[in-house]
Order: sequence, then C-alpha cells, then structure tokens
Amino acid sequence: SMSWAQRLKRVFSIDVTACVHCGGTVRIVASIEEPAAIRAILAHFEKHGALEQAHYRPAARAPPPAA
Repeated sequence: SMSWAQRLKRVFSIDVTACVHCGGTVRIVASIEEPAAIRAILAHFEKHGALEQAHYRPAARAPPPAA
C-alpha cells in the first residue's frame, strides 16, 4: 500500500519529502494531534517570532554574470 506522502505526490504532485528551499530530504519526526499541545507549540513560536521568520524567506538570486 502507498504511504500518505506517496499519495500526495501522485495525486497532487506535492513532494512532502523534499525541502522547498534547498531540495534536501525532509523527515517526519512526530505527529502531534492533541489540540492543547498544538496550541502550546504555536504560542511558543509566536512568542519568539518564529512563525513570521518561517514565512518570509528571501527569494533565491540568479548566479552572477559570466565575466
């Protein structure tokens, strides 16, 4: 049977196993489903500004022109 990651890739062309920024391999280390735990984690990230930093990465630059 297919994993959920394989299904997403096949149906929606989304590869959740590859980092969208560097192309490196992404590994799932936990699945947090308890609402109270999710709220606590998000509150911690929000307190430290981590959520804003995660969404606003500068775009990749083109290579310098050949001399």
